[in-house]
Amino acid sequence: MSRSPSLPERPRLNLDPDLSPAERLAALQDHYADVSEVNETLSEQLHSARGRQQRLIENVDRLKRQNETLKSASLYVATAEELLEDGVVIKQHGNNQEVLTEVSPSLRDALEAGDRVAIDDSFDVEEILDPETDARAQAMEVDGSPDVTYADIGGLDEQIREVREAVEQPLMNAEQFDAVGIDPPSGVLLHGPPGTGKTMLAKAVANQTDATFIKMAGSELVQKFIGEGAKLVRDLFELASEREPAVIFIDEIDAIAARRTESKTSGDAEVQRTMMQLLSEMDGFDDRGEVRIIAATNRFDMLDQAILRPGRFDRLIEVPKPDWDARKRVLEIHTAEMNLGETVDLAEIASQTEGFTGAELASLATEAGMFAIRDDRTAVEPADFTDALAKVADDDSGAATPIAFA
Repeated sequence: MSRSPSLPERPRLNLDPDLSPAERLAALQDHYADVSEVNETLSEQLHSARGRQQRLIENVDRLKRQNETLKSASLYVATAEELLEDGVVIKQHGNNQEVLTEVSPSLRDALEAGDRVAIDDSFDVEEILDPETDARAQAMEVDGSPDVTYADIGGLDEQIREVREAVEQPLMNAEQFDAVGIDPPSGVLLHGPPGTGKTMLAKAVANQTDATFIKMAGSELVQKFIGEGAKLVRDLFELASEREPAVIFIDEIDAIAARRTESKTSGDAEVQRTMMQLLSEMDGFDDRGEVRIIAATNRFDMLDQAILRPGRFDRLIEVPKPDWDARKRVLEIHTAEMNLGETVDLAEIASQTEGFTGAELASLATEAGMFAIRDDRTAVEPADFTDALAKVADDDSGAATPIAFA
């Protein structure tokens, strides 16, 4: 154990009565400097001592907890398999040993078959544990609200209206659907080419509502071991039920919902098993409550017909590549905070970018700004968009097609 540093010696002041006033003043100033130095040293030692004290307190707390743990009996996780009149059949995790044991009346009333319980060395049930939820499912819950709003999405007014009717309104105005006497759409499937704004639509819904937003990719549901993918799907829907109102967003759903084939490989069988679980969760016997589903895919042609039928996805919304009006609106959104030159004509750029997706138009605006920065300019000029167009379009000839500005 390290020893505490010794305290510095306190300076002593001895003034000779024969000293002149100037010499007495100098002696006092020297004494003051010595006292200040000692005071600073003492302050540092005090700060260090407080740090050591805090560490000692933390060590004491840790040792107390370890001591309490060592004094308490170990508990094991088990599952209540069956409830009988004379006890409960439990199966201990790990060794799968089944034992008939008694349960206290207070726990017996709350215990159901399938519950996870904690047992001691004598197999007595000590407490009922919370339902097990896959940590991967919990990690898919989005804590913060995305910063995308409907105003950030250009050229998709009709798609926004349909998504809001199917997802947002049932969560925020359920009474209206009850008054009309209809059930809200079960789910929304967004399909279209990559980069057209499908994921942005889902983010805007999450931003607009107070519902819990759970995002997952279809590829994340394809697991290595048999049954893991189906279990993850179950846990995701259980998590959504616990957090309702909730929105589940499944991106790249074609990874688990592709058209079934006659393939006999274990990998394909596991993917189909996961899809069967998803179909069951989407329209099983139990009411989903305030849980809405949004899915997105770039390969609508690959999806199995079972997942497309009404009752699972009641709204199939195509998100196409933007037309001229939509391209102009997307360009206006992505250049709103850019310092554009007076001769930059977004309408002309929209005419020159036929076939571009929203993501490509956003990239075009960014690249034009980068060309301006490269030339050490603060204003983005038409030539910058010309160079950016060539780069984004990946022109193999390397020659940019000039954008004609009036």
